[in-house]
Amino acid sequence: MRTGSFVFAAAALSALSAHPVHAAHPARGRALVERSTCAACHGKDLNTPISADYPKLAGQHADYLYITMRAYQNGGNSIIGRKNPIMAAQMQNFSQRDLRDIAAYIESLPGDLVLKK
Repeated sequence: MRTGSFVFAAAALSALSAHPVHAAHPARGRALVERSTCAACHGKDLNTPISADYPKLAGQHADYLYITMRAYQNGGNSIIGRKNPIMAAQMQNFSQRDLRDIAAYIESLPGDLVLKK
């Protein structure tokens, strides 16, 4: 059993190292956001949406934002996708690196995010 666990752990680490994650660049993310249409719904500062139906993004955790944007890209997948045709269309042209940079930028913005303990 221990050998099996070791082999599994080694394989998992090997898979992770095969696809290194680059450090996110908020400045690059800012440029991507400014060239996109995010502000049209989420507000210029990404903290004042045009409707209460749209979330405030500024200050949200980068990991959450990244996973959410990836889920919109995978909207057709019933297990890991989010079905929103507007957001799905907005996310399609971004690479995973772009999404990490965008998420890092949005996380760096001042926002109204409140975490309950």
